[in-house]
Amino acid sequence: MAKTLIAFFSRADENYFGGAMRYVKVGNTETVCNIINEITGADMFKIEMAEPYSPVYMTCIDEAKKDLRANARPELTEYPDSIDEYDTIILGYPNYWGTFPMAVATFLERYDFSGKTILPLCTNEGSGMGSSERDVKKYARGATVRSGLPITGSRAAESKASVEKWLKSNGII
Repeated sequence: MAKTLIAFFSRADENYFGGAMRYVKVGNTETVCNIINEITGADMFKIEMAEPYSPVYMTCIDEAKKDLRANARPELTEYPDSIDEYDTIILGYPNYWGTFPMAVATFLERYDFSGKTILPLCTNEGSGMGSSERDVKKYARGATVRSGLPITGSRAAESKASVEKWLKSNGII
């Protein structure tokens, strides 16, 4: 039987919402991934950095830009022992500087994705998927990477209909 993992990077604290800053206890990507979990019952794994980005949004994006330019691989707090039991990985992340945060590259490079399907999910405030789908293909060795789902972060809590449509189109539900 096919098994799905929801692996995601999400950041709470101060976030950008359509032109304004707002503090949130749960990040936008995690909000969408929780909706996916409610629909699918899939296992979840949160990609967390050992040294997290600043809770201040403008400082956070500067740190993310520095990591991207350096092609950094931030250390994570933990990793799944294995992803062997999963056929599909729903990979969620915010769009930082046109792609995913480099902690996602740290996660992707750790595993062999041969024979697995990755469904990218990217929260953003108007920048869409950026180059993240291409970048997932670059770092996830052996994976089949399908078209991703861009979700406007400030509308994450209202994304259930879009998420269901995307999951259905990819045979998850």
